[in-house]
Amino acid sequence: AVIGLSPAVPKVQIETARLVAQHIGIDLLEIPTTEGTDPTYISNAGKACLACKTHLYSALQTVAENAASLSLSSDCDDNDALTGKRAVILYNGTNADDTLDPTRLGLRAASNFLVESPLLYTSKDDVRRAAKHLGLINWNHAAAPCLRSRLAFGVEATERHLRLVGDAERMVRRALDLDETKNMRVRILAGKRAMIELDEEVYGDGGEVKDVLDQEGFANRFKEMGFEGGYGVRPFRSGGIAAIPPPKKVGREESREASVAVA
Repeated sequence: AVIGLSPAVPKVQIETARLVAQHIGIDLLEIPTTEGTDPTYISNAGKACLACKTHLYSALQTVAENAASLSLSSDCDDNDALTGKRAVILYNGTNADDTLDPTRLGLRAASNFLVESPLLYTSKDDVRRAAKHLGLINWNHAAAPCLRSRLAFGVEATERHLRLVGDAERMVRRALDLDETKNMRVRILAGKRAMIELDEEVYGDGGEVKDVLDQEGFANRFKEMGFEGGYGVRPFRSGGIAAIPPPKKVGREESREASVAVA
Protein backbone atom coordinates (compact mmCIF):
# COMPACT_ATOMS: atom_id res chain seq x y z
CA ALA A 1 0.00 0.00 0.00
CA VAL A 2 1.10 3.58 -0.64
CA ILE A 3 0.02 6.84 0.98
CA GLY A 4 0.97 10.34 -0.15
CA LEU A 5 2.31 12.71 2.50
CA SER A 6 1.65 16.45 2.43
CA PRO A 7 0.42 19.20 4.77
CA ALA A 8 -3.12 18.49 3.49
CA VAL A 9 -3.20 15.00 4.99
CA PRO A 10 -4.38 15.01 8.63
CA LYS A 11 -1.83 13.46 10.98
CA VAL A 12 -4.45 11.13 12.44
CA GLN A 13 -5.11 9.71 8.98
CA ILE A 14 -1.44 8.86 8.51
CA GLU A 15 -1.37 7.10 11.87
CA THR A 16 -4.58 5.23 11.01
CA ALA A 17 -3.14 4.11 7.67
CA ARG A 18 -0.11 2.69 9.47
CA LEU A 19 -2.25 0.79 11.95
CA VAL A 20 -4.55 -0.61 9.25
CA ALA A 21 -1.58 -1.75 7.15
CA GLN A 22 -0.08 -3.41 10.23
CA HIS A 23 -3.40 -5.14 10.97
CA ILE A 24 -3.69 -6.46 7.41
CA GLY A 25 -0.04 -7.46 7.35
CA ILE A 26 1.16 -5.42 4.36
CA ASP A 27 3.94 -2.89 3.92
CA LEU A 28 2.98 0.79 3.74
CA LEU A 29 5.11 3.04 1.59
CA GLU A 30 4.91 6.73 2.50
CA ILE A 31 5.87 9.16 -0.26
CA PRO A 32 5.89 12.97 -0.31
CA THR A 33 3.75 14.72 -2.93
CA THR A 34 4.34 18.12 -4.51
CA GLU A 35 0.90 19.68 -5.05
CA GLY A 36 1.96 22.49 -2.70
CA THR A 37 4.19 23.87 -5.48
CA ASP A 38 1.38 23.98 -8.05
CA PRO A 39 -0.20 27.45 -8.62
CA THR A 40 -3.52 25.81 -9.58
CA TYR A 41 -3.61 23.99 -6.27
CA ILE A 42 -2.50 26.96 -4.21
CA SER A 43 -5.03 29.36 -5.77
CA ASN A 44 -7.87 27.03 -4.72
CA ALA A 45 -10.17 28.44 -7.35
CA GLY A 46 -12.09 25.26 -8.14
CA LYS A 47 -9.55 22.84 -9.63
CA ALA A 48 -7.36 22.20 -6.60
CA CYS A 49 -8.65 18.63 -6.22
CA LEU A 50 -7.72 17.80 -9.80
CA ALA A 51 -4.27 19.32 -9.35
CA CYS A 52 -3.71 17.50 -6.07
CA LYS A 53 -4.69 14.08 -7.38
CA THR A 54 -2.62 14.64 -10.53
CA HIS A 55 0.46 15.13 -8.37
CA LEU A 56 -0.48 12.14 -6.20
CA TYR A 57 -0.97 9.77 -9.12
CA SER A 58 2.20 11.05 -10.80
CA ALA A 59 4.11 10.03 -7.68
CA LEU A 60 2.30 6.69 -7.52
CA GLN A 61 3.00 6.11 -11.21
CA THR A 62 6.72 6.41 -10.48
CA VAL A 63 6.35 3.84 -7.70
CA ALA A 64 4.44 1.56 -10.07
CA GLU A 65 7.06 1.88 -12.80
CA ASN A 66 9.84 1.00 -10.36
CA ALA A 67 7.87 -2.00 -9.13
CA ALA A 68 7.19 -3.06 -12.72
CA SER A 69 10.88 -2.90 -13.62
CA LEU A 70 11.73 -5.11 -10.66
CA SER A 71 8.98 -7.54 -11.62
CA LEU A 72 10.05 -7.71 -15.26
CA SER A 73 13.64 -8.34 -14.25
CA SER A 74 12.60 -11.30 -12.10
CA ASP A 75 9.66 -13.56 -12.79
CA CYS A 76 7.21 -11.54 -14.91
CA ASP A 77 6.02 -13.26 -18.06
CA ASP A 78 7.76 -11.79 -21.13
CA ASN A 79 4.48 -12.10 -23.03
CA ASP A 80 2.98 -9.39 -20.82
CA ALA A 81 4.96 -6.73 -22.62
CA LEU A 82 3.77 -8.04 -25.99
CA THR A 83 0.11 -8.19 -24.99
CA GLY A 84 0.12 -4.77 -23.31
CA LYS A 85 -0.70 -6.23 -19.91
CA ARG A 86 0.32 -3.91 -17.09
CA ALA A 87 2.78 -5.44 -14.64
CA VAL A 88 1.56 -3.15 -11.85
CA ILE A 89 -1.97 -1.77 -11.49
CA LEU A 90 -2.86 1.21 -9.30
CA TYR A 91 -6.00 0.99 -7.17
CA ASN A 92 -7.85 3.58 -5.12
CA GLY A 93 -10.72 3.40 -2.62
CA THR A 94 -13.34 5.33 -4.59
CA ASN A 95 -16.82 3.99 -3.83
CA ALA A 96 -20.24 4.46 -5.42
CA ASP A 97 -21.20 7.33 -3.11
CA ASP A 98 -18.08 9.26 -4.11
CA THR A 99 -19.20 9.41 -7.73
CA LEU A 100 -22.33 11.36 -6.71
CA ASP A 101 -20.23 14.33 -5.57
CA PRO A 102 -19.66 16.76 -8.49
CA THR A 103 -16.78 18.46 -6.64
CA ARG A 104 -14.57 15.35 -6.77
CA LEU A 105 -12.52 16.38 -9.78
CA GLY A 106 -9.82 14.05 -8.55
CA LEU A 107 -11.81 11.22 -10.14
CA ARG A 108 -10.82 12.70 -13.49
CA ALA A 109 -7.16 12.45 -12.54
CA ALA A 110 -7.65 8.80 -11.59
CA SER A 111 -9.07 8.15 -15.03
CA ASN A 112 -6.16 9.95 -16.68
CA PHE A 113 -3.70 7.64 -14.90
CA LEU A 114 -5.77 4.46 -15.52
CA VAL A 115 -6.29 3.95 -11.79
CA GLU A 116 -8.71 1.12 -11.03
CA SER A 117 -11.53 1.46 -8.47
CA PRO A 118 -12.64 -2.01 -7.32
CA LEU A 119 -15.24 -0.48 -4.97
CA LEU A 120 -16.76 1.74 -7.65
CA TYR A 121 -20.16 0.02 -7.48
CA THR A 122 -20.14 -0.57 -3.73
CA SER A 123 -21.90 1.86 -1.40
CA LYS A 124 -20.07 3.46 1.50
CA ASP A 125 -22.33 1.62 3.95
CA ASP A 126 -21.39 -1.73 2.41
CA VAL A 127 -17.72 -0.78 2.56
CA ARG A 128 -18.12 -0.08 6.27
CA ARG A 129 -19.87 -3.42 6.85
CA ALA A 130 -17.06 -5.25 5.07
CA ALA A 131 -14.42 -3.34 7.04
CA LYS A 132 -16.16 -4.21 10.31
CA HIS A 133 -16.31 -7.89 9.30
CA LEU A 134 -12.56 -7.79 8.61
CA GLY A 135 -11.88 -6.21 11.99
CA LEU A 136 -10.44 -2.94 10.65
CA ILE A 137 -10.13 -0.29 13.34
CA ASN A 138 -11.50 2.50 11.13
CA TRP A 139 -14.68 0.77 9.99
CA ASN A 140 -16.89 3.34 11.71
CA HIS A 141 -14.66 6.41 11.49
CA ALA A 142 -16.24 9.54 10.08
CA ALA A 143 -15.14 10.61 6.61
CA ALA A 144 -11.86 12.53 6.73
CA PRO A 145 -11.15 14.31 3.44
CA CYS A 146 -7.99 16.34 2.96
CA LEU A 147 -7.53 19.58 4.87
CA ARG A 148 -7.63 21.63 1.68
CA SER A 149 -11.35 20.82 1.47
CA ARG A 150 -11.83 23.00 4.58
CA LEU A 151 -10.83 26.14 2.66
CA ALA A 152 -13.45 28.32 0.96
CA PHE A 153 -12.79 28.93 -2.73
CA GLY A 154 -10.21 31.67 -3.06
CA VAL A 155 -8.57 31.00 0.32
CA GLU A 156 -5.11 29.92 -0.74
CA ALA A 157 -4.08 26.34 -0.03
CA THR A 158 -0.79 27.28 1.59
CA GLU A 159 1.05 25.12 4.08
CA ARG A 160 0.27 27.71 6.77
CA HIS A 161 -3.50 27.54 6.14
CA LEU A 162 -3.50 23.75 6.05
CA ARG A 163 -1.56 23.41 9.29
CA LEU A 164 -3.80 26.06 10.86
CA VAL A 165 -6.87 23.95 10.07
CA GLY A 166 -5.24 20.77 11.35
CA ASP A 167 -4.20 22.41 14.63
CA ALA A 168 -7.63 23.99 15.11
CA GLU A 169 -9.45 20.71 14.54
CA ARG A 170 -7.30 18.90 17.10
CA MET A 171 -8.06 21.66 19.62
CA VAL A 172 -11.81 21.45 19.03
CA ARG A 173 -11.88 17.65 19.26
CA ARG A 174 -10.05 17.78 22.60
CA ALA A 175 -12.29 20.53 23.97
CA LEU A 176 -15.52 18.74 23.00
CA ASP A 177 -14.17 15.21 23.62
CA LEU A 178 -14.93 14.01 20.09
CA ASP A 179 -13.51 10.74 18.79
CA GLU A 180 -12.91 9.72 15.18
CA THR A 181 -16.50 8.49 14.71
CA LYS A 182 -17.86 12.06 14.91
CA ASN A 183 -17.88 14.50 12.01
CA MET A 184 -16.14 17.76 12.79
CA ARG A 185 -14.65 20.41 10.55
CA VAL A 186 -12.95 23.74 11.06
CA ARG A 187 -13.36 25.64 7.83
CA ILE A 188 -11.61 28.86 6.81
CA LEU A 189 -14.07 31.26 5.18
CA ALA A 190 -13.43 34.64 3.58
CA GLY A 191 -12.05 37.29 5.89
CA LYS A 192 -10.02 34.71 7.86
CA ARG A 193 -13.19 33.60 9.66
CA ALA A 194 -13.30 30.09 11.11
CA MET A 195 -16.46 28.00 11.01
CA ILE A 196 -16.71 24.93 13.23
CA GLU A 197 -19.12 22.26 11.94
CA LEU A 198 -20.44 19.48 14.16
CA ASP A 199 -22.77 16.51 13.83
CA GLU A 200 -26.36 17.43 14.69
CA GLU A 201 -26.32 15.28 17.84
CA VAL A 202 -23.29 17.19 19.12
CA TYR A 203 -24.39 20.61 17.88
CA GLY A 204 -27.87 20.50 19.41
CA ASP A 205 -29.12 24.08 19.40
CA GLY A 206 -25.57 25.41 19.47
CA GLY A 207 -25.92 26.88 22.94
CA GLU A 208 -24.17 24.20 24.97
CA VAL A 209 -21.33 23.95 22.49
CA LYS A 210 -20.94 27.74 22.60
CA ASP A 211 -20.71 27.64 26.39
CA VAL A 212 -17.98 24.98 26.33
CA LEU A 213 -15.93 26.83 23.74
CA ASP A 214 -16.37 30.13 25.63
CA GLN A 215 -15.10 28.50 28.81
CA GLU A 216 -12.10 27.15 26.91
CA GLY A 217 -11.30 30.66 25.63
CA PHE A 218 -11.62 29.80 21.96
CA ALA A 219 -12.37 33.37 20.86
CA ASN A 220 -8.91 34.53 21.91
CA ARG A 221 -7.16 31.27 21.08
CA PHE A 222 -8.46 31.28 17.51
CA LYS A 223 -7.57 34.94 16.97
CA GLU A 224 -4.06 34.29 18.27
CA MET A 225 -3.77 31.44 15.76
CA GLY A 226 -4.69 33.74 12.87
CA PHE A 227 -8.48 33.56 12.59
CA GLU A 228 -8.80 37.34 12.61
CA GLY A 229 -12.43 37.24 11.49
CA GLY A 230 -13.58 35.39 14.60
CA TYR A 231 -15.42 32.11 14.45
CA GLY A 232 -18.85 30.52 14.44
CA VAL A 233 -20.48 27.13 14.93
CA ARG A 234 -23.04 25.38 12.75
CA PRO A 235 -24.30 21.86 12.00
CA PHE A 236 -22.05 19.69 9.84
CA ARG A 237 -22.98 19.42 6.20
CA SER A 238 -20.87 17.59 3.66
CA GLY A 239 -19.66 20.12 1.13
CA GLY A 240 -20.54 22.89 3.56
CA ILE A 241 -17.51 24.93 2.55
CA ALA A 242 -19.67 26.60 -0.07
CA ALA A 243 -22.32 27.52 2.49
CA ILE A 244 -20.95 30.93 3.47
CA PRO A 245 -23.47 32.71 5.75
CA PRO A 246 -25.53 35.26 3.78
CA PRO A 247 -25.14 39.01 4.47
CA LYS A 248 -27.64 40.77 6.70
CA LYS A 249 -30.67 42.27 4.95
CA VAL A 250 -31.18 46.00 4.71
CA GLY A 251 -33.44 47.36 7.46
CA ARG A 252 -34.48 45.87 10.74
CA GLU A 253 -35.04 42.35 9.49
CA GLU A 254 -31.84 40.36 9.64
CA SER A 255 -30.96 37.22 7.80
CA ARG A 256 -31.78 34.03 9.68
CA GLU A 257 -28.43 32.38 9.89
CA ALA A 258 -28.25 28.71 10.79
CA SER A 259 -24.91 29.09 12.47
CA VAL A 260 -24.33 30.49 15.95
CA ALA A 261 -21.87 33.37 15.98
CA VAL A 262 -19.45 33.14 18.82
CA ALA A 263 -17.05 35.95 18.03
